[in-house]
Amino acid sequence: MTLDREIAAFDALKPTLEMHHLGKFVVIKDGKLAGAFDTLDTAAVFAVSRYGRGPYLIRQVGAPPVHLPASVLYRPIEGSFPWTVSAGN
Repeated sequence: MTLDREIAAFDALKPTLEMHHLGKFVVIKDGKLAGAFDTLDTAAVFAVSRYGRGPYLIRQVGAPPVHLPASVLYRPIEGSFPWTVSAGN
């Protein structure tokens, strides 16, 4: 399961979202807007209670893109040489 569909939907909806939900946290599920919330916590509670572990996308409308450092993107393979890494999920 990937978030490609939800990310594409968020990008397509961005002009409308910025007009009507700027600063809100939105939940995108199955390529559609599922809800808009004032806080990340309320968006997360909604998403988890309705969709479980996902996949779904929660983004703040109008926020700059998030860039994760490599230390967050990769994790060591358990039981391997300390310098071996794998893509983290």
